Amino acid sequence: MKLIVGLGNPGAKYARNRHNIGFMALDRIAQDHGFAPWKSKHQGLTTEGRFGSDRAVLLKPETFMNLSGQSVQAAMRFHKLEPADVIVLHDEIDLAPAKVKCKTGGGHAGHNGLRSIHAHIGPDYDRVRLGVGHPGHKDAVPGYVLRDFPKADENWLDDVLRGISDGAAELVRGDTSKFMNAVAMRVAPPRSGTGTKKPAKTAPTPTTAPESAPAPKADATSDPDNRSTLQKLMDRFK
Repeated sequence: MKLIVGLGNPGAKYARNRHNIGFMALDRIAQDHGFAPWKSKHQGLTTEGRFGSDRAVLLKPETFMNLSGQSVQAAMRFHKLEPADVIVLHDEIDLAPAKVKCKTGGGHAGHNGLRSIHAHIGPDYDRVRLGVGHPGHKDAVPGYVLRDFPKADENWLDDVLRGISDGAAELVRGDTSKFMNAVAMRVAPPRSGTGTKKPAKTAPTPTTAPESAPAPKADATSDPDNRSTLQKLMDRFK
């Protein structure tokens, strides 16, 4: 079984914040795959379901971002899970909008939710980093991630969330390559060919040189020349 954690802050005020993209991803997965209704448990909201024979628990901590690790740890203890069974989906300012990357272990890079999880269960869990872009200066980060996604981002955001849902079964099975392919098919689907191929160039047909005109044939009906040699010579000098 896998515990899939989406990071965010509870309440309608934060629902569309960049910081809540992890919550949004779990909502999409639960809706698309027919998971049970959400219930309050483990200091968060949880739901359970299956991807074929693979069971998964989804968790949205309601402790606010900087205490997320408390909820994650409580869920792990209840289900007797190890850090390797945990997958955390979170916003990532160091990735461009619509970019998605998977990672196992490593630092928290200053992300308050990850910092809290590190403190409670250690760093050895899987992560799905969901790019939201960077405001350009570190001092602007708090205000940036706590603002709603603008309307201009709605198309790519919907594509990313649907792609994550499409690939959720592969993520649970540990096949990150297939998971990333599912996301890519939504974010950057292959274009179908609409143009017609140009015909292959062929070698030009060599031009045939015009045939020389045949020498005129002697007229078979003309009279024979009966002049003597002396007459022929005299005729030439006339």
